[in-house]
Amino acid sequence: MRTNEIFPDGVNLERVFADGYNTEGPAEGPDGRIFFCDITVSYRTSMTAGIIWVFDPMSRVTSVFRSPSGMASGIDFDKNGNMLVAGGADFGMRSVIRTDMATGKSTIVAGLYGGRPFNSPNDLVVDRAGGIYFTDPRYLGHEPVEQPVFGVYYISSSGDIKLVLADVSKPNGIALSPDQRILYVVEHDIRILDRRFDEVPLRDIGDMRILAYDIEKPGKVNGQRLFVDYGREKGADGITVDSAGNVYAAVQSPTRPGIRVYDPSGTQIAEVPTLERPSNVILTRHSQTPFMYVAATKSLYRLRCSLKGAPS
Repeated sequence: MRTNEIFPDGVNLERVFADGYNTEGPAEGPDGRIFFCDITVSYRTSMTAGIIWVFDPMSRVTSVFRSPSGMASGIDFDKNGNMLVAGGADFGMRSVIRTDMATGKSTIVAGLYGGRPFNSPNDLVVDRAGGIYFTDPRYLGHEPVEQPVFGVYYISSSGDIKLVLADVSKPNGIALSPDQRILYVVEHDIRILDRRFDEVPLRDIGDMRILAYDIEKPGKVNGQRLFVDYGREKGADGITVDSAGNVYAAVQSPTRPGIRVYDPSGTQIAEVPTLERPSNVILTRHSQTPFMYVAATKSLYRLRCSLKGAPS
């Protein structure tokens, strides 16, 4: 199922990179390059320490931007062009860092909460106030789980950190509506840690939903409501939002993997099947021709589309 209003006829999903292990968290840099993570589970990859790759759409070349990556799984950019990275467990940094793209120097903006390390920051999104929402579940890693909840946190522009949501069993992907009045959070509840994600038996899958919250002001949300419920299907991982408010979800169903698009009411309006299990999706904001980029298992794909990503 595809719709011409979002994905033009005759346009196919193009594989632009195929040498990853578990690609994740793509983001478009201010210069139009696409940065994405590679979660190289350490004991399965001879202790490879994670990679952030960068794909140049002009040259079509992909190269290593940073390794070790701190087991990064999510990336976004702020209004000044700085890179924000959510780094996870498994010998990772378990924190959120900001990198000055001009100098390469990095600063830890969130490393502890209540004096304890985070579980495994997974994904993040920057708002117009300069604050950062990020999710903190745990899916793998030998480190002890020290936070009492798998939470959603907010880092204000002044650096204050607060827990804004503790009612999601395992928060994963996160996104903002174009008017920044709604926060979308993916609930991706795999109940056994450190398993191959495509081998998790049905009995070990909990709630698989996309939830929506009203934003009263930056860092304060309320009014949880169900946006999409996948039931017993293995549901969404990463999500993104286009300029019209439609939500794009990387759905990991073993029998129906792909990108599903929902209008602001939660009604599905389009679907793009993928050959590999997708983990995350973005829409470009800076390129003249909009593209959707999909991180999926070993690969990075792209597809020309009609709408740009929601402005940050």
